[in-house]
Amino acid sequence: MTSIAERHKYILDNINQKGFVKVADLAEALGVTPTTIRKDLNILESRGALHRAYGSALTSSAPVLDINLNTKRLHHFAEKRRIAQRAVSLVGDNDSVIISSGSTMAVFAENLTPKGRLNVVTPAVNIAMLLGDVPGITVMQLGGILYGNSMCVTGIEAINKLSQIHCSKIFFGVDGIDAEAGITCLAMEEADLTRKMIEVCDMAIVLADSSKIGFKGFSRICQIDEIDVIVTDSGISLESKRKIESLGVRVIVV
Repeated sequence: MTSIAERHKYILDNINQKGFVKVADLAEALGVTPTTIRKDLNILESRGALHRAYGSALTSSAPVLDINLNTKRLHHFAEKRRIAQRAVSLVGDNDSVIISSGSTMAVFAENLTPKGRLNVVTPAVNIAMLLGDVPGITVMQLGGILYGNSMCVTGIEAINKLSQIHCSKIFFGVDGIDAEAGITCLAMEEADLTRKMIEVCDMAIVLADSSKIGFKGFSRICQIDEIDVIVTDSGISLESKRKIESLGVRVIVV
């Protein structure tokens, strides 16, 4: 049986190395119950050593991710609003777009005013409700399994429906942008759905505050050079901006 100190050291060593650990993996590796690991994570989070997420933990420098949308939108809200206000200018006249889920995407939807007739496809129930009665906007709500924290549907039903449509652009948020790891999120189901959404669009546009730059999420959506535009805030370093642009991606800083 490992001691508390030994467990804590093992947990922090793994998080610092990988950026992300799962409760189940830690429990198996250390020979203890998931309940014990969750208690350890609570203690380490109270010391500011890590962030808790659903069934997992992240480095303390990582963005706070798997929490209720109403809480999550408060993190870096000023940056999200600037990003959203700039990104809406990328929506064209009489356009058809996909808007993914997430707190930044909700702010984007709140700032969206259609130019002509706008078709919006979304897996996010909150975004569909927000835009559903806006004059000039027609909303297609994807169906599937609803994930409560993000108010987003996932699953094969949503993926299959996407095979029947084509849009000019997808606007989506991410949990991490890293030159090596690529564009990432925490949940594999979200990554699968986002990849399909990118596939049916001509242009992929990422909206992400600068805290996401350099972070590596658990599930890869795509490589950086598979997207077209990143809209972020002035917190991005010049080195990171140049590295991303060298891959052929337009970086818009607000």
